[in-house]
Amino acid sequence: MAEQDNLWVFGYGSLMWRPGFDYLEAQPARLHGFHRSFCVYSWHHRGTRQQPGLVLGLDRGGSCLGRAYRIAPENAGAVVDYLDEREMVTAVYRPVRHVVRLPGRMVAARAYVVDRGHPQYAGKLSLEEQARQIDGARGVSGVNIDYLASTVAHLDEMGISDGPLHRVWRLLGAPSA
Repeated sequence: MAEQDNLWVFGYGSLMWRPGFDYLEAQPARLHGFHRSFCVYSWHHRGTRQQPGLVLGLDRGGSCLGRAYRIAPENAGAVVDYLDEREMVTAVYRPVRHVVRLPGRMVAARAYVVDRGHPQYAGKLSLEEQARQIDGARGVSGVNIDYLASTVAHLDEMGISDGPLHRVWRLLGAPSA
């Protein structure tokens, strides 16, 4: 049975290395039923409509290791508002509540999964196409390759290495961030 008393937030991309909100606790977490994928064309944060970048989405199937944050009850509303404003700029994500596994327990967490019917949904791109899309893209939150670099660095810190993101990173010459 999953704990349900607190607001938990599941991060799998930039929320792992730049949550942007106060939290009481951060734990490694696994979400089943979804996987981390460069499946979202970024028209805002890491690209433009003329030169879209790619950002991560939780796409259906598999599982995803990430980080779960426990939010103080008095901050829950403000954190949800902040996250909705950050993640729902173009409504390419759907906020959902799913059970995530933490060390020794399970909790219900808010997660943002990709809307496969949205025009920004990129689907399953080859690693080479992902690298091409990321290379040179820039949006209001910065250079797309920096987003990849930060995510890869955080995955390394968590002991998650040599996955698809690492292979895209190597295709881009593993530049320094």
